Amino acid sequence: MTEVDHPAAEASGSAHRSSAPPQTERQRERRRRILHATAQLACRGGFEAVQMREVAESSQVALGTLYRYFPSKVHLLVATMHDQLERLHGTLRKSPPTGETAADRVAQTLMRAFGALQREPRLAEAMARALTFADRSVSPEVDQVSRQTTAIILDAMGGLENPTPEQLSAVRVVEHTWLSTLITWLAGRTSLAQVRVDLETVCRLIDLTEAERAAEAERASGAERAAPAAHR
Repeated sequence: MTEVDHPAAEASGSAHRSSAPPQTERQRERRRRILHATAQLACRGGFEAVQMREVAESSQVALGTLYRYFPSKVHLLVATMHDQLERLHGTLRKSPPTGETAADRVAQTLMRAFGALQREPRLAEAMARALTFADRSVSPEVDQVSRQTTAIILDAMGGLENPTPEQLSAVRVVEHTWLSTLITWLAGRTSLAQVRVDLETVCRLIDLTEAERAAEAERASGAERAAPAAHR
């Protein structure tokens, strides 16, 4: 069978392998070429167009070298999603969201991400399919995508350096909803208008955790003020 026929089986066959992190500038440049070639192929033909041999030829690396970097096309496409999110994060930092509340800013940010994906739907579909096929062997790459998404959301919330467990939990729920709406939108099962409503709804969790944190800080401050009075 080809890698297109059983992408999940291909990833499963690499159960004890993960992407090799680049160590030198030359290796990092080679990795950038590989990810760029992958994105171009996916933009033209979606998931099926991303073939390891084609990627190797387009990025001018040996096929064996490509497999050392990325054991399967699933590893490759999930890494490409991380790269795309990293680029988006850079753009967002130059032009941050302007909503009044943290929930408004996060929802605005995630809709901007949808806008970027909407411009390249075949690439978006290929990356989303890779995420759904990813098994344990792809955990490092999936974790990178999750960390990058978390960083984007935390920046939109106001650049929290020490988020509470409740805030991180809310962020995870937002992430899960964002990915779910992406998949259903790509499959044509929901509209962009409904995506916006769903994201705005789930982002309200962030404002709830913000309110709880403020209330806890106020209670702690009140307790500190009360303590000296108790000893008078």
